[in-house]
Amino acid sequence: MSPISLAAARNGLSRIRSLGAVLRRAFPAEPVPAGWGELLERGAILAGAGAWECDLDTNTLTWTDGIFDLFGLPRGAAICREDAVALYSEESRVEMERLRAHAIERQRSFSMDAKILRPDGDQRWMRLTAGVLCRNGRPTHLYGLKQDVTQEREALEALRKLAEQDALTGLASRSVFQSRFLNASAASRAAFPVGALLLFDMDGFKQINDKNGHAAGDACLAAVAARLAGWFPDAAMIARIGGDEFAVLLHGPVEEQLSQRVVACLSRLAHPIPWKGHLLEVSASAGMAASRDRRSYDPEGMFSAADAALYDAKRAGRNRMHLAAA
Repeated sequence: MSPISLAAARNGLSRIRSLGAVLRRAFPAEPVPAGWGELLERGAILAGAGAWECDLDTNTLTWTDGIFDLFGLPRGAAICREDAVALYSEESRVEMERLRAHAIERQRSFSMDAKILRPDGDQRWMRLTAGVLCRNGRPTHLYGLKQDVTQEREALEALRKLAEQDALTGLASRSVFQSRFLNASAASRAAFPVGALLLFDMDGFKQINDKNGHAAGDACLAAVAARLAGWFPDAAMIARIGGDEFAVLLHGPVEEQLSQRVVACLSRLAHPIPWKGHLLEVSASAGMAASRDRRSYDPEGMFSAADAALYDAKRAGRNRMHLAAA
């Protein structure tokens, strides 16, 4: 495909700027039929999209109506690049500027999803696609499309949450605990400090299921999860990692105060759970393991130690906590 000249691109901006250029690239030997500009613009607005161009010498922006709508700005309003970029979230702005500079330097296109905060306070996700226009081997313009992909991103986020959350309790799932803790890389551990791992296992859970049915068991699991979340609001993660087993990761180091806090938590977990006019008697045992270095710990070693301490607590009579040997 042959490169586009500056004159051809400017001709394409007669009604919808860069959308006309898109047609000329697709049909280089054919004129754009009359009326297609308005048709394309209406279609683009319906799709939450618009075309744009930036003069690299002056940083002058040219937008179609769809982009004004996307950014929540009056159509045709005066807009400078500095004001437009200020509407990006900080993370998206940094990434966009990095990709933009690389595209200009290498004369290559790029694409990214960016989060923007509109003047009305609404947050939107935008898919930005950009190409570089050159004259005599020198980049002179950036151009491309911007499309609202907020619904797509929200749908993906909902699917991610379904995959990462335990459906019954709303806590982190076993797979999340596995990936973020047990299988964490050295770099990830440095960025995710862990001072203590607590493992909780419900006592006599099978009897609750056998006597009252699985619905009662599910109610107990949901109640225990809620109590753990309320007792450890500062936890790095609370996960359901088995049928009736839970894990709590804490950033801080193990101290005597923490041991007392866990014992108090076990007392709270032992409160009967109301269910369909009955009070379900529950309790839990706990095992705790500490890390010597909160940013360079051994996840599997901590898990094995906490698991052994948990079953020591169960063998010692249940409804108690054991601390793994250092």
